[in-house]
Order: sequence, then C-alpha cells, then structure tokens
Amino acid sequence: MTEVLVAGGGIGGLAAAFALARAGRSVRVLERSPEFGEVGAGLQLGPNATRLLAAWGLLDRVIAAGVLPRRLVFRDALTGEELTHLDLGEEFRRRYGAPYVVAHRGDLHAILLDACGAAGVELVNGQHVERVATEGERARAYCAGGSVHEGGVVVAADGLQSGLRAQLVTDQPQDSGFVAYRGTCPLPEDFDTSDVVAFLGPDYHFVQYALRGGELLNQVAVFRGPGELERAFDGCCTAIGKGLPYLWRDRHWPMLDRPPIGTWVRGRMALLGDAAHPMLQYLAQGACQAIEDAHVLAEQSAGGDWDRALAAYQEIRAPRTARLQTTARLWGDVWHVDGVARVLRNELFRTRDMSSYTYVDWLYGT
Repeated sequence: MTEVLVAGGGIGGLAAAFALARAGRSVRVLERSPEFGEVGAGLQLGPNATRLLAAWGLLDRVIAAGVLPRRLVFRDALTGEELTHLDLGEEFRRRYGAPYVVAHRGDLHAILLDACGAAGVELVNGQHVERVATEGERARAYCAGGSVHEGGVVVAADGLQSGLRAQLVTDQPQDSGFVAYRGTCPLPEDFDTSDVVAFLGPDYHFVQYALRGGELLNQVAVFRGPGELERAFDGCCTAIGKGLPYLWRDRHWPMLDRPPIGTWVRGRMALLGDAAHPMLQYLAQGACQAIEDAHVLAEQSAGGDWDRALAAYQEIRAPRTARLQTTARLWGDVWHVDGVARVLRNELFRTRDMSSYTYVDWLYGT
C-alpha cells in the first residue's frame, strides 16, 4: 500500500510529493488533468522558499531557469517616481541564507516534476479525487470515474477551488473585486528588467520583471473590475503605458482568497498549499508557502507516526499562513489608495530606512 496519496499535481502537490519521498515515504500523486503542467506566467520565490529548494538540491536548477533580480522596487504608478526599494544583493542573501529568485511557473513545475520522477514518486494522470474517507490508519481517495486509491494519508493539494476542503469547512473563495491580466513576451530591447518593479496606483497596480535569464518580460496588471484594461490605466506613467500592449488579452484572472482556518486535518487527510491557505498575491508568497508546507509535513513525518505528524504540521503552519493571508489583504489596501492616503503612503515609503529589514524579517527569516 502506498503510504501517501497526494491529490493534485500542481506546484504544491509536487513539492509535497518530492519532500515526502526524500523523507523516505512512498508517494503517489493523483492529478486530474490528462497531462502534468502549470498554467500562468512568472512567480517570485523569496529566500524562505529558496532556502528549502537549496536543501532539496533543486535551487541551482531554478536559478538557471530564472533570474536573480537586483532589487524589489516600489514606484508611484501615476508619476513613475521611485518610492522605496529593497536591495537583494549580498547582504540580503547573507541575512536570509538564500537568494530571491523569479522564475516561470512552468519551469518550477517542470523541475519539481522531474525531481519527483527521479525520487520514485508514482505520477498518475486523469484521476480527479472527489472525496476522501479515512478510518483508523487508512485513507481512501475516491475519484471521478469510480477508481479508488488507498494509502496511509491523503494530502489534499487541489488548489484554491479545492473540493476536498469542503470536507473540513463550508467556506467559498472570496472575490477581492480586483482582476489580473498577465503576459510574457520576448524581452523588448528598451526594457530595463534588472529589478522586480511594482507600480502602485489608485485601484490598480502593475508589476514587471524578467524571466528565463532575461529572455522574457513578465508583466501583471491588476485593477478593480469589472472594466476595460486600457481605461483602468488611463493617466498612468510612461513605463506602464509602454508595457500594456504586451499583456495577454484572451484571458484574465479574478483575485480570490479565502479566510484563514485553524483546522487543516481531518482523520488521515490534510490540506496543503492553496487548498489550506489561498492568499492574495501582494506578498508574492503563494508558491513559497506551499513549499514551506511541504517541508514541514515531510519533516514531521519522520518516524511514521502520522497522527502526531499531522497534528504538528497543522500547529506549526496554520498560524504562519493565517498571518500571511491577513497581511496580504492589508498590503493590497495600502497599494491601491488615492488622494490624501496616497500622499501619506508615498511619504512613508520615501522616508523609510532602506537599510532596515524590519518589515521583511518575519517573512523571509528562519
């Protein structure tokens, strides 16, 4: 019997599968799609995640596929003025023990998928887990079409729209009222993408950074919807206007999250990643927190006492991710203010001590 069944083959599910396989567990991943893959564009990996990727022996591959940005920069979206920045150089890496990396979601997913295969993880497609039943030391995953998989534990990593979360709580995804347009394209010659830049505006923001060693430009435009993209950014600075034509127009994403919950475990089933703690994107921590989840779950599984391990996993992870979920919401409010509040925010950012790590130690530190 397989020891661990992982429902969901996204970044969180594969990270969990790999970490658990490294810890000596036998793992089967059940992915609903006919092929493994990841939809989207860029993602940011803070040192709280890259430290773990380094420990797993995967960081060099992620860096080779991505970019090591020079700074995180905040600019005013109307004027283009730099408000503040965080230097990501040697002092930052020394303080947190790892670099800040930006990478394509598909590249990170492919690296994790390859690592899972090499670690002996069983990867099964076309298996949509609809329900989990646990009894004693056994767990069964019931899939659409009638197949049933049995293991000692089920890790529910089925994303923000998780159906398995409904076995623990009856909440629904909450719409922030904002919508995101994304896009990647070959890097235009006149774009400086040595930094990760966030332009902050009234009811909108715009993010730019390079991917794949500087070959691609990644952009995200977020605004309060419904509405038309160009109209939402009317009056913005030149840099945003120059970037807007490169965004995809055939798709967009509502910005959703759910409220924090304290119960992630029922019997031998545990939530992980966005199934447990979907958060708004303002702290760029969605993938990072799934990687943290995977690390803690694998660490606690040592010894094979799964009841103790799952209880400890929930106790360690739930408070940490709840803070991120609530802080991300607050950070979104700060980004999108107008009028007097914008003037005050900009002044606060301008006068910030740029050598201080006060606002990020809790996020990136050990």
